[in-house]
Amino acid sequence: MVYMNIPYALDDSVPVPAFRFQSIWKVQANDTYQAVQPRGFPSAGIFVTYEGRGTFTHPDRRDELGAGTYMIVPAGLPCSYRCEGGDWKFFFIQFDSLDIALQLELTVGRPAATAQMPEAVRLCKRLIDSLIVHPAGYGMAAQLYAQELFLLFGEERASAGRNRHPELDDVLFRMHRNIGRPLPVDELVRQSGLSRTVFFARFRSRTGMSPSRYMLELKLASAKATLETTDSSVKEIAAALHFYDEFHFSKLFKQRYGVSPRAYRQSLPPHLGGVIE
Repeated sequence: MVYMNIPYALDDSVPVPAFRFQSIWKVQANDTYQAVQPRGFPSAGIFVTYEGRGTFTHPDRRDELGAGTYMIVPAGLPCSYRCEGGDWKFFFIQFDSLDIALQLELTVGRPAATAQMPEAVRLCKRLIDSLIVHPAGYGMAAQLYAQELFLLFGEERASAGRNRHPELDDVLFRMHRNIGRPLPVDELVRQSGLSRTVFFARFRSRTGMSPSRYMLELKLASAKATLETTDSSVKEIAAALHFYDEFHFSKLFKQRYGVSPRAYRQSLPPHLGGVIE
């Protein structure tokens, strides 16, 4: 292989939400259970109900917290909550701040149903276990388990969104893992199980470009990384990435990055780049 896979990095423009796990309660309640928070919780919280039923009341409404639901509650909201029907099993996690929920576009202040409750319960149990036995790095683990819970719900919500199109996930994985070989679009259409028209429409909605343009962007990014990290010649890179020839490759590279491949390599610091051709 004379080309490099593309680097994957978190762009500086992507916001990383502030988050700090504070506490978790596992509650198994009967009809005698009722709690009142006249001034609201001191920090945000999330109810994760896995069995039975409870109700949550605040000045504007009364919500039922049934099995298979979660509810994110902002800090400072006067409220009360109680068991209904003699059985309510839930976890309650306090955290700071709501940034993570807002960035994931999770519903705040109303119950939301989830099909991920078994995994959510597993994460809550692992969180509690880490706080009981204090393994190495348990503080970090607690933060990660709590964040993973929110990410679980966020990914579920996003997969139901109009532009997410999760049926394209495997197609994108295949494209990224096969940068160095021809990958006919018709193969990708067949893999998706969609009609050609629907596939192209959903792919553009998901990525902002056509499949052929997306694959070209991957190849050019791979070529750029190869120029930075290997001594492969422009001709070798063009051949490895299945461009028509080195001149066609050079033209596309210059259109994308503003300089030819040779000029780009010459502009690199001494510790980067291979031989100058």
